[in-house]
Amino acid sequence: MSQASTAELRSSAGLLARLAEVSYPTIGHFLEDGFVDPAIQSLLDGVKVAGPAVTVRIVDNDAIAMNRALLKLYPGAVLVIDMDGDHRHAPVGAVTAAAAKAQGAAGIVVDGRATDLLELRSTGLPVFARGTSCLTTKRLHAKESSVNVPVLFGGVEVHPGDWVLGDDNGVIVLTQEEATAVLERALASDAAEPELLARIAVGEPLETLLVH
Repeated sequence: MSQASTAELRSSAGLLARLAEVSYPTIGHFLEDGFVDPAIQSLLDGVKVAGPAVTVRIVDNDAIAMNRALLKLYPGAVLVIDMDGDHRHAPVGAVTAAAAKAQGAAGIVVDGRATDLLELRSTGLPVFARGTSCLTTKRLHAKESSVNVPVLFGGVEVHPGDWVLGDDNGVIVLTQEEATAVLERALASDAAEPELLARIAVGEPLETLLVH
C-alpha cells in the first residue's frame, strides 16, 4: 500500500469517527444540498450509519445487478441502490441483507422498496427504503444496469465513495470535502445545545436566548 493511500485511509477513519459524534440534523443548519427525499426512511429504529457509497443502478427488475453490487462491498461501505424510478419492486430482502452484512457493509439505502421486513430487522443491518413490498426483482440481466457509477438517489446525485449518513431522521449524502467542511461547525453547534436547552428549561426569557 502506498503512503498516499495510507494517508487517505487515516483521513477517512478520522472523519468516520467524528461523523459518529455529530447529530445529523445539525448538518441541516449549515447546508441545503445533499439531503435525500425524506420518504426514504430507516426500517429499523435507533440506527446511525456513516460510510462510503458503493452504488448500483438497477433497471428492469434486474436482480443480477444486485448480486454484482454485493460482491463490490467492503467493510464499512453503504450500498446505495438507484431503482431507476421503480418504487414497486423490492431489490432488498433477507438474502441481500445477509450477504451485505457478511461483506461487512455498514448499511443499505434503496430508492425504492424492501421486503422480508422481519428478517431484515433480525439481521440488525440498517436498511433505508421507501417502505416495503411483496413484489421483488427477478433474475434478469438488464444491459442498462450498472455497478459503481454515479446514480440519482432520492433526488441527490451519488458517486462511489461519497459519504452516506443515515439515522432515524433520514439520509444525507456528502462528498469528502463537504463532510470535512461542515463537520466542525456542526459539532460546535451540538456542543452548545445542552446549555441552551437547560437555560430554556429553567425559564430564562426567550428574548435573551433566541436570535431575532
